Amino acid sequence: MSSLFSHHAEPAQPWFRIGRLEVTTTMWVVLAVVASWVAWMLAPSLPGALDYSTYAVLSGDIWRLITWPFANTLSSIWSVLTLFFFWYFGTDLERQVGRTRMVWLLVGIWGSLTLAATLVGFVLGGQAFGGISLIQFTVLLLWIAEYPNRPFFFGIPAWMIGAVLLGIQVVGMIAGRDGAGLLSLLLSLAFVAIAARRIGLLSDYPWIPGRAAPRTASVRSARTTRGRTQTRTPSRDERRQQTDRERLDALLDQINESGIHSLSDAQRKEMKRLSERLRGH
Repeated sequence: MSSLFSHHAEPAQPWFRIGRLEVTTTMWVVLAVVASWVAWMLAPSLPGALDYSTYAVLSGDIWRLITWPFANTLSSIWSVLTLFFFWYFGTDLERQVGRTRMVWLLVGIWGSLTLAATLVGFVLGGQAFGGISLIQFTVLLLWIAEYPNRPFFFGIPAWMIGAVLLGIQVVGMIAGRDGAGLLSLLLSLAFVAIAARRIGLLSDYPWIPGRAAPRTASVRSARTTRGRTQTRTPSRDERRQQTDRERLDALLDQINESGIHSLSDAQRKEMKRLSERLRGH
């Protein structure tokens, strides 16, 4: 699956490190979900008190609006796969927008899903869900929308996989006469698209409301003085980082085209050294 990642993207910047583990925004969520699994094993009834339910919220359980992503159970291997896919695709999105905007993206996803379920639930009733799986599915669809032509499993374009996954959800809801669930799904995807565009994603979709923010800051910063734009000359460290990135990109291109086995031992050591230097080790 390595070809799915954007190999020209800069490494995600961690908030801090625990040994060799880089704790990025996405990793924060992963660790929180693992902690929720431990809490479930100690108190099996806990997820039932944290998940979202329209009727429970109307009865006064307001905390469920916030706690439902942590109503996780480790009931099958699918729970582990769901978390893995969240980390995999969430990390790639975080590489594009940065750790701070990734926080706002996840907040926007949580807010979009909660708002859509609340609006539809108050009108039509019957909304109930919990856990990371719904957020993971939304992150996956968002990644596919950002990279629709990226080769997926067996070289199938990502947009085809997304269309099938979303189609299965829609068909299942139609067959089950779940009009409230279908409306909630479509409404939440619309809200998520707006939130994602505001933090710099989905810039190729101008019809989505909201102004797209720039993704990353350029190495060369410009400032305006007396009505004229001047470009700052990159420092020696910045020039070295740019050279390191270009060399690392070349090695990653070689892997993407010919596989990891095409690298010599010297090239593998060089790639490891470049990656560590760019991460500030």
